[in-house]
Amino acid sequence: MHTVWKGSISFGLVNIPVKLFSAVEDRDIKFRQFHKECLSPIKYRKVAECDDDVTNDEIIKVYESPNGRFVEITEEEIKKLKEEHELKQVAIIDFVKLSEIDPIYFDKTYFIGSDSGGAKPYTLISEILKKTKKIGIAKITIRSKERLAAIRPHNNMLLLETLHFPDEVRSSADVPLGAADKSAISEKEFDVGLMLIDQLTTKFDPTKYTDTYRTALEKLIQDKMARNEYIQTAETPANEDRSNVVDLMAALQASIEKTKPKPAAKPKTAKAKQTTKKTS
Repeated sequence: MHTVWKGSISFGLVNIPVKLFSAVEDRDIKFRQFHKECLSPIKYRKVAECDDDVTNDEIIKVYESPNGRFVEITEEEIKKLKEEHELKQVAIIDFVKLSEIDPIYFDKTYFIGSDSGGAKPYTLISEILKKTKKIGIAKITIRSKERLAAIRPHNNMLLLETLHFPDEVRSSADVPLGAADKSAISEKEFDVGLMLIDQLTTKFDPTKYTDTYRTALEKLIQDKMARNEYIQTAETPANEDRSNVVDLMAALQASIEKTKPKPAAKPKTAKAKQTTKKTS
């Protein structure tokens, strides 16, 4: 598993060397884009309005102000800021109850693994958080971006959940809800609604839920491959004949059968020799 971040977590005078690993993965099926006519891949060029292709060293970063004017920020300025603010030691600022954090603040989840010499303090904080039913709030820099984070126990290990800062969460007051009138809901409607929820209430089991679209798409792709429905693109080697693609296991098995030693011929018996002699 690839290490996303390496550093330490501290609370008080306790320091825990740790590593972070992504707890989730993107399972979306990726497609490439090809030109319909010549079947060559679509490429994205960096082009200026003067219609010139530009290289990375010809590009500058600018910030557009609300009044439509621009300020240039150099790579050296960005690098200096990153070095000044990058956090390799994560200090837990506060301890709070998990129930006090609205799920809207949660972003990404990481497994926290103890690094060399960190097993004992790692176990200590994990057990304390379980006992107190609390989580730690800290700040961490991941991929050059400072994040707010929650550190919480999960089974026999710790998780780090990155959180959105308050100014990153939009105000719900901006969402048009229409004319909501609670008095328009009758008591009978409310009771029937409660009854329906009671009937559908169960223990959460994540294995019950699957991405049916992705499963169907995977099947479509596998079916096309099984029917040998490949296309000859500009990237396909010219000497490759897709029509002769065979199953690897079948080819290996056939090779084994072909190279098996043939059974030796049985020696003729004495009786057979006599019969031959008489006939002659």
